[in-house]
Amino acid sequence: EVQLVESGGGLVQPGGSLRLSCAASGFPFDDHALSWLRQAPGKGLEWVSGINWNGMKTYYADAVTGRFTISRDNAKNTLYLQMNSLKSEDTAVYYCAKANRPDYGQSYYYTILANYDSWGQGTQVTVSS
Repeated sequence: EVQLVESGGGLVQPGGSLRLSCAASGFPFDDHALSWLRQAPGKGLEWVSGINWNGMKTYYADAVTGRFTISRDNAKNTLYLQMNSLKSEDTAVYYCAKANRPDYGQSYYYTILANYDSWGQGTQVTVSS
């Protein structure tokens, strides 16, 4: 059974940092690209960042470029998202998702929700003073 379990969310002040983790099990971790997506209150699901199977290619939405860093540790079957300079508009539930391919080659394909076949339960990030 595929499992993706996010952790690391919480309440942080604007300008602060958080590091999200996603522990994966039940599938060959290094055979799949992964992404972080988020859903803000009252809004639809938004792709945030993606990473290919070996971590050598990373992709970011314009809204987080320069502030967020995605990474993975294939030895630990874990995906990470380092979030710096957080803004109130980053408030959302953050999900990790397993792609159905090891690499898409272009950021556009990481934004397509149909390219993911498993999702975590999400972790809440609230940015507020």
